[in-house]
Amino acid sequence: MKIRHIVDEKVLLSQLKDGKEKAFEQLYHLYSFRLYGFLLRLIKDEEVSRDLLQDVFIKIWDKRELIDPERSFRSYLFRIAENNVVDFFRKVACDKKLQVKLTVAATELYSHIEEAIYSREHLKILNQVVNELPPQCRLVFTLCKLEGKSYKEVSQTLGISVSTISNHLQKATQFIRQNSILSDSITILVIACFLK
Repeated sequence: MKIRHIVDEKVLLSQLKDGKEKAFEQLYHLYSFRLYGFLLRLIKDEEVSRDLLQDVFIKIWDKRELIDPERSFRSYLFRIAENNVVDFFRKVACDKKLQVKLTVAATELYSHIEEAIYSREHLKILNQVVNELPPQCRLVFTLCKLEGKSYKEVSQTLGISVSTISNHLQKATQFIRQNSILSDSITILVIACFLK
């Protein structure tokens, strides 16, 4: 019976080489169950194992002219399957590298968001201190430093001289430095942003 199987397989392989689809189907039915079990033991995932099984038989069909009916088809088939498994694990490893890369990118994004929140907290504290300024001083500081208007524009809007505006800004800066709960270096940094 085994000799007959070998002879039948050689006939099927010869027919497969000639492009006979029926021979291909018979070889598929003869080996697909065992090959699927082999892949499933290695991969541990039914869907991926089915996909790899299909890939193996697609390769068999695509390379059918290279098949030697005198050699063990089973060994050839399982070697292709093993190569597919190796390729699959390489792809997974590459995807893990990509996952690490994405994680690093996400961490950097998180750091930028964290910095933005930290800056907003500093601005909130700065605004609280600015709100404690005398009304005219607060108005000048807000117009010049928060809204970005020039001394000349503020001078025309409020009807006061440019030197008065400069005096208000000096007083505001001094008041902010003295009354800020931030550390000196952070206060100076925050103020520097507005005093450019």
